[in-house]
Amino acid sequence: MPIKKTKAAILIVSIIVAIFFAGCATYYEKNHQLQSFITGGDFNSADKLLSNDKKGETGNNRVLYYMNKGMVNFMMGDYENSNSFFNKADLYYEDYKKSVGSEALALISNPMVKAYKPEDFEAVMVHYYKSLNYLMLKSYEEALVECRRVNILLQQLNDKYKKNKNKYANDAFAHNLMGMIYDASGDKNNAFIAYRNAYETYESQYKDLFSLGAPPQLKKDILRVSHEIGFTEEYNFYKDSFKIDYDPQLEESGSLVFLWMNGFGPVKDEWSINFTNTGYNDGWITLANEDYGFNFPIYIGSRSRDQQSAFKNMSFLRVAFPKYVERKPVFTTASLQAGDQFYPLELSQNINAIAFQSLKDRMARELAQGIARLATKKALEELANQQDETLGTILSIVNAVTEKADTRNWQSLPYAIHYTRIPLTEGNHQVNLKVSGNAQNSESFSFDIKENETTFFTYHQLETTR
Repeated sequence: MPIKKTKAAILIVSIIVAIFFAGCATYYEKNHQLQSFITGGDFNSADKLLSNDKKGETGNNRVLYYMNKGMVNFMMGDYENSNSFFNKADLYYEDYKKSVGSEALALISNPMVKAYKPEDFEAVMVHYYKSLNYLMLKSYEEALVECRRVNILLQQLNDKYKKNKNKYANDAFAHNLMGMIYDASGDKNNAFIAYRNAYETYESQYKDLFSLGAPPQLKKDILRVSHEIGFTEEYNFYKDSFKIDYDPQLEESGSLVFLWMNGFGPVKDEWSINFTNTGYNDGWITLANEDYGFNFPIYIGSRSRDQQSAFKNMSFLRVAFPKYVERKPVFTTASLQAGDQFYPLELSQNINAIAFQSLKDRMARELAQGIARLATKKALEELANQQDETLGTILSIVNAVTEKADTRNWQSLPYAIHYTRIPLTEGNHQVNLKVSGNAQNSESFSFDIKENETTFFTYHQLETTR
């Protein structure tokens, strides 16, 4: 075959391969049917769709498959089966190893060809849902283990980052949930410690990071438990700090803890930044973007003369990154009515805000690395062009078409978590959930309250604007 025809054939094949790997649809768009089933409350169809995915347990998205299976089974009330899938997701995350083949392939395509590694907060949320599953099964000790693992994992993750550590480094709601579980199991001393840790985390970290202070219900629980165990000094301290009057005579023989998961968290899209080469100085080139104030020096002094020349001649670089797109819930506030009393459901965890912060922290760590990788690809493109114009064209097309961000994420997580505690007498009670925002709605639930027991209940409000 003549050389020109060979090069033309290579060019055509390369373009086809580039287009195949690049794609234009985000992960959210490709999985629209699954998300429609989940947001529409058709969990049986969602479960069947996942089960029919022949690549689900073996493909690059296997951890997302397990997370979604765990979530769907949780929503169906199959708590044991849900945990079996969350356990697989957890094990996969722990054993995550980079594939040499996929890493090499990613260099000529995009990160979507690699096995998905969950965002740090997504790995944390697996333990939260495992804890809820155990809680619904009344396996309090196992539920506590998962709560502890939330903050242990956050600490382990942060310890491995030398620079730009995660600002979301401690989970206030995990401490709060631990307090509720200790409280329900009768371990009031540990309940007080967990509640106090939750309060301190809300006030010292969540307030500045997520504009979320300690929920009023948490303050009431701190006062109640400190009074019950006779921590007079602590009780008086917090009573003065909270400026709340506590009357133990208002407590009933039982209680209901209602956890309201509202809406759905954000989905990933992509955006790109253009960087310009600001010049060469003593073995370094600097890629900069004035709009964002970014400057990234790259050392090329140890490279070959031809490669150094290619880097120096590089004028600009476009880098694609993932970004979150918020899905605002239809309802923003909610309350429970028991008899003639109303109890507001209080915001305790803003998963949407945590997602945005976690991605921001990760991109700060990985931006320089990603730019260096793509700069190398661009330099090789320039070098190939100097040696063979056709090969340079091939690399240019492949690099341009395949520069895509990884838009995968766990899309069935809630937007936020609210909760409240209602003191109730022993017996059957009807409780009404009233929600409001862009619309209003109400729903009734019946609970059989036992004396000296805490009844836990979870409810996921599915309505969302997207």
